[in-house]
Amino acid sequence: MVKLNKIYTRTGDDGTTGLVDGSRRAKHDARMQAIGDVDEVNSLIGLAALACAEGSARDLQRIQNDLFDLGADLATPGDDFAPSEMVLRVVASQVDWLERAIDALNENLPPLRSFILPGGSEAAARVHVARATARRAERSAVELAAAEPVNPQALAYLNRLSDYLFVLARATNAGNDPLWVPGASR
Repeated sequence: MVKLNKIYTRTGDDGTTGLVDGSRRAKHDARMQAIGDVDEVNSLIGLAALACAEGSARDLQRIQNDLFDLGADLATPGDDFAPSEMVLRVVASQVDWLERAIDALNENLPPLRSFILPGGSEAAARVHVARATARRAERSAVELAAAEPVNPQALAYLNRLSDYLFVLARATNAGNDPLWVPGASR
């Protein structure tokens, strides 16, 4: 269990922050950018959950917990992605859960015949904002992975997360999404 008695440490006043292994990185480092983007999507999922139905809100809270795991994973540099008592890693079962959740949500939706516009209802709009931010978090993690080892399951999780949020937004709108009309403003 994490215990935080003091929130400020002053160790980051020099523009660096500590990682799980004790190393320090510049706050503008690619690893820190990915961690920050994951934190941002987690916050937006919390905002979306406030507007969603109880079952969806519960699933979003599970995802928020997974995103804390993912942040811890990203904060643990190295190339050994096996979880242990001391190292938290995203695992395949977390990605599998997202896939099953996507399939369950998508089961009752009409097929897409057009691109959809982010919106429809307040809850769906909030989910779409989280989805767009999840895609940014994925881009940041992929950029990091081009320079340093990153857990492939963490990357897969972020990829599935944006898919899940897209389908959740559609389900929240009960398939009555606002559709893109090409050239509509001409």
